[in-house]
Amino acid sequence: MSSQNVYILGIESSCDDTSASVLLNGNVLSNVVASQKVHEQYGGVVPELASRAHQQNIVPVIDQAIQQAGITKEQLSAIAFTRGPGLMGSLLVGTSFAKSLALGLGIPLIDVHHMQAHILAHFIEEEGYEKPTFPFLAMTISGGHTQIVQVNDYFDMEVIGETIDDAVGEAFDKSAKILGFPYPGGPLIDAYAKEGNPKAFPFTKPRVDRLNFSFSGLKTAVLYFIQKQVKENSNFIQENRDDICASIQYTIVNILVDKLKKAVKQTGINRIAIGGGVSANSGIRTALKEGEYKFGWKTYIPKFEYTTDNAAMIAIVGYLKYCKNDFTDMSVVAKARIDL
Repeated sequence: MSSQNVYILGIESSCDDTSASVLLNGNVLSNVVASQKVHEQYGGVVPELASRAHQQNIVPVIDQAIQQAGITKEQLSAIAFTRGPGLMGSLLVGTSFAKSLALGLGIPLIDVHHMQAHILAHFIEEEGYEKPTFPFLAMTISGGHTQIVQVNDYFDMEVIGETIDDAVGEAFDKSAKILGFPYPGGPLIDAYAKEGNPKAFPFTKPRVDRLNFSFSGLKTAVLYFIQKQVKENSNFIQENRDDICASIQYTIVNILVDKLKKAVKQTGINRIAIGGGVSANSGIRTALKEGEYKFGWKTYIPKFEYTTDNAAMIAIVGYLKYCKNDFTDMSVVAKARIDL
């Protein structure tokens, strides 16, 4: 690693959070996130509104990140930004700003893959958090992704299992919508599940080949189950809210853990690291921690603020790429879909 002081500005704008972070040699000096409340009334992220909000937020967020870091923009060594995957309009805002700022300051530009950043967030220097050793298995779970990735080195990753339809975050949010919860409903299911009986209502788990996932069938099962019960008792949801949430969460967590057990057996790798917004879910965190003594796993869970979309994870990838002089040129374009 470099002996001089390397200041990386990370910019993240893949969905509905505008974030900027400054890292000094892998240590977080600032990590500013501006969330967008505008989507709540629509029950989901509206891409056009998201990109407009990024345009309003990006300058103040970056300004704040640099100020909080206690440096000037002239001290920056390079700028890292999310190139994709994500919402095209949102990505364009971050990409264009990163390019023009790097050009104006005459410093290198580094493009970052969003899902790779969720995995490499584990390598942010953070007291009390152990970094995984290679090779390890990463489970990335977010609103748009559910993947099991074999990580052999920082930039040597292979997706060995992924969802064939909905992501796990969608399964949580859409189930919450069926129950009449406001968006985003995933965290509400998690909160209510803590008070409920996870075995109150059994939902069947989908049979999916190899290490892949499917959540669309579960969503449909929840819908039909609720419709049937509400027909018989209009107060069914109110009377059984906690048990319903606990049962949905229990099923989802079981699906994830079953696939992880299979992946550990198949690869012989028992180090498990999680990342992505849905890894903030307490049921998933508990199940993975229990896996340590149940199945002999070593589990790595990043600090809460580095699991959801944030720029510190973009900046750490920027730092790792900076150390190997892996820069991008000004012809780089945002991409809504990019393979890992």
